[in-house]
Amino acid sequence: MLDEQRIAYLDFAGSTAETIAHLRENGRITVMWCAFEGPPTIVRVHGRGEPVFRDDARFKELLGHFPAIDPSRHGLRAIIVVTAELVRDSCGYGVPFMSYDEDRDLHGRRFAREDDTSLSAYFSKKDHIAQSLDGLPGLPLPLPPANF
Repeated sequence: MLDEQRIAYLDFAGSTAETIAHLRENGRITVMWCAFEGPPTIVRVHGRGEPVFRDDARFKELLGHFPAIDPSRHGLRAIIVVTAELVRDSCGYGVPFMSYDEDRDLHGRRFAREDDTSLSAYFSKKDHIAQSLDGLPGLPLPLPPANF
């Protein structure tokens, strides 16, 4: 939570950049949380979002909202900021019970080996990073240097 109306999350390295591409196209986003334990519930935040890239003046301040996360280990590409327009909950009766065992560390181990140059090279080899599956502009490449 950034404030009463805005939330944010870190966008780490991956095989596509669909969220970034579609936010750049029309700004619409829905974020959903499901309860897999305890009482059933689903919460959705509907709103407008934007990717804040590494070279944006707001990036460092936004990154300060995530002090427990080492951004250098996961190939941080952007921070997604969502301004809520509507928050809704629903019953969640169809959501199955699932138990949490532990976090996987494979993503962090994989991308901790990359520096800015090799990470940009990795992204350049992927078909759907610089543009989305449907041809929209995705993640601007090469990545600006990591100043975190």
